[in-house]
Amino acid sequence: MNIFLDANILVSVLNKEYPLFTYSARVLSLADNPRFQLFTSPICLAIAFYFSEKKSGAVLAKKKIEILCQKIEVSPANESTVISALHNNSIRDFEDGLEYYSATAAACTCIITEDLEDFFFSDIEVLDSLSFIKKYVMTV
Repeated sequence: MNIFLDANILVSVLNKEYPLFTYSARVLSLADNPRFQLFTSPICLAIAFYFSEKKSGAVLAKKKIEILCQKIEVSPANESTVISALHNNSIRDFEDGLEYYSATAAACTCIITEDLEDFFFSDIEVLDSLSFIKKYVMTV
């Protein structure tokens, strides 16, 4: 299963932001599970770096992003992504549109974000980290 991680998931892990850290770190740990392939975009990485740098400084933030990139794939963000986001009249926030089309370009079947309302226009499943864990990871 290809999963797209929004910037807020990455930020909560890099900055250990509780209570989200508990669930977002669990999602990120799925990078070692062959059932899941995790993706994010260059834009999400830039946002995550920005917030990590504010908390930890540039040197540590770069190390954190480097480690993160060893675990997850970077989805495409190119001219096609931009054009698609611009031409979709349902998209109110351009950045969310870029993330969405980056996720679709990587054949992701789910976007994990803590801001579900940002992806109201999505044709693919959108879940917060706890809901994703409950639905796809935990066994009943």
